[in-house]
Amino acid sequence: MANDINWFPGHMRKALNEMRERLKLVDIVYETCDCRIPFSSRNPELDKIIGGKPRIVILNKADLADPVKTSLWLSYFEEQGIKAVAIEASHKKGVDKLYQMTEDILKDKLANAAAKGRVGRQMRAIVVGCPNTGKSTLINALAGKKAAVTGDRPGVTKDFKWVTTPGRLELMDMAGVLWPRIATRRSSLCLAMCGSVKDDVSDIVSTAFDSMKILLELYPSLISSRYSVELPESFETEDMGYSDPYYDLFLEMGKKRGCVMSGGRVDEDRFARLLLNDFREGRIGRITLEVP
Repeated sequence: MANDINWFPGHMRKALNEMRERLKLVDIVYETCDCRIPFSSRNPELDKIIGGKPRIVILNKADLADPVKTSLWLSYFEEQGIKAVAIEASHKKGVDKLYQMTEDILKDKLANAAAKGRVGRQMRAIVVGCPNTGKSTLINALAGKKAAVTGDRPGVTKDFKWVTTPGRLELMDMAGVLWPRIATRRSSLCLAMCGSVKDDVSDIVSTAFDSMKILLELYPSLISSRYSVELPESFETEDMGYSDPYYDLFLEMGKKRGCVMSGGRVDEDRFARLLLNDFREGRIGRITLEVP
């Protein structure tokens, strides 16, 4: 997968600029990231934009992530002095904890407001993060209704709006923003695997093939079980001529999943999409691609 993918369209720069203005209207920042890639799915530009504004890092999609590694990430953030919480927004799990954390962080501000006669003052939060980290799903979970457009693809939310909740929390939704240049090829691939960039900005077969390699590195037994394949003891490719055991395995997995065209050839494009969707939907298993 190429490193020079153009995944920073103009609307993302506009959103970053608008975010600076919107921060003046809120008390706290909810920064969503994908629990499977808590490093790669955090926008480094947010630190400069947010400054000293209170923030909670939300490890969303925890139901798709490895629970052991999620615990490691929560411990890591605590050690760094960063408030963080793991959430399954699609199932509304962890939402109550987020609300309580918000009240605790803003208790002094709320007390000062009450002392000035503003009893019951609303808490205002802005929800930010890179595309497809579940911002809109989180807002809907907090609001208890379908208040924001959701979709399993990056760039669904186009503009900001206020959303009220049954409690004293008001939420501002913002378009998901990436950053101009991803630091490493591995981070680029992790973002592509999790659907934070559109599949059509790179060759999907190459993305799926490289994704398979990462999954084999981290969770070989889950790959073997899901695709009913025997894994070789090693994947040495030196002195093997034109044979590539990774590619051979990729084709075998495609055959096992029925992605075969007339003449017996594997439909690589179809299997690539199937493999990526299997990972994104948690059908391979609960997987985390990064550790602190």
